Amino acid sequence: MDHTELKQEWENRGYSCDVWTDLPGQVWKDFVPDSDELMMLIEGDIEITFQGSTIRPKAGEEVCIPAGAMHTVRNVGATHSRWYYGYRQKR
Repeated sequence: MDHTELKQEWENRGYSCDVWTDLPGQVWKDFVPDSDELMMLIEGDIEITFQGSTIRPKAGEEVCIPAGAMHTVRNVGATHSRWYYGYRQKR
């Protein structure tokens, strides 16, 4: 998906939109967002654990993590991973 188009779509829905890149093996453990968070894998292999479930989203699949939900993101692939992420903006 084109970054400019996705950014506009998420902004229309009240979210920011940036890109994150991680090296193989990177783990972000027990992060708790203050607001709803959207994530969408661009490339690579990640695993997201939250609310008692672990998912492995495919590229282009949007994941919504509710505010206050502790979650862990792992790069489980052999190469870097990149994904879009954004937070609901307070108005």
